[in-house]
Amino acid sequence: MRARRTAVLSVLLPVLALAGCTSGGKTSNESVPSGQAQGTNPLQNPDGTRPGLAPITSAADRAAGIALIAKVKTAAPGPKTGYDRDQFGPAWTDNVDGVPLGHNDCGTRDDVLARDGRAVEHKDGSACVVTGMTIWDPYTGKNVQWTKAQASKIQIDHVMPLSYDWQQGAAQWDKAKRVQIANDPLNLIPADGSQNASKGDSGPASWLPANQAVRCSYAVRWAQVSLKYQLPVTPADKQAMLQQCGG
Repeated sequence: MRARRTAVLSVLLPVLALAGCTSGGKTSNESVPSGQAQGTNPLQNPDGTRPGLAPITSAADRAAGIALIAKVKTAAPGPKTGYDRDQFGPAWTDNVDGVPLGHNDCGTRDDVLARDGRAVEHKDGSACVVTGMTIWDPYTGKNVQWTKAQASKIQIDHVMPLSYDWQQGAAQWDKAKRVQIANDPLNLIPADGSQNASKGDSGPASWLPANQAVRCSYAVRWAQVSLKYQLPVTPADKQAMLQQCGG
């Protein structure tokens, strides 16, 4: 009997060891990230200070998203005449009033990278400059290993693009308010560089993230920014936003 048990164990142990190696050998890039790793449901993140953009999955949350989007006003776009990135202040300035993370002695880009990244590394001697991290990109649904040497791999998307803002009313704002929307964490999502480039200044009727799981969340975030800054969207964009949450 003892010899039989020994024989059985001699067969099982290598199999168990192999199974353990297979399970434990997956990196975060190979496995599906947990809900926490994917970030925060935008309905639970109204000021944009919590990490990421998690999918909205429940029927109740989709209904809440539709109700929020329904509050967004619509208007035809104005001319792009006079638009320039400089009209929204220096890129990623910390010198901004009235938004979370302003005047914290770190640039806005580093603030949102640190907000959304995991295992964040900083430049030697700096508490601000992010040099490496793992980040879940909501626009592709993939985990990305990012380093500052490959800075363009992850870019910071303005959810409501600045030139879109300009055409929808920001051209009439004072400079301080334009600096706010350009640096408000509610309006900023670190995402895949090619996705950000393909978006340009498009609204939801013309461009949506490749990752269909976050399209409702993306539409809700648009609505949150629109409502906070009282900026209308085009009728086509509002309809597209509603459709992403089933409205």
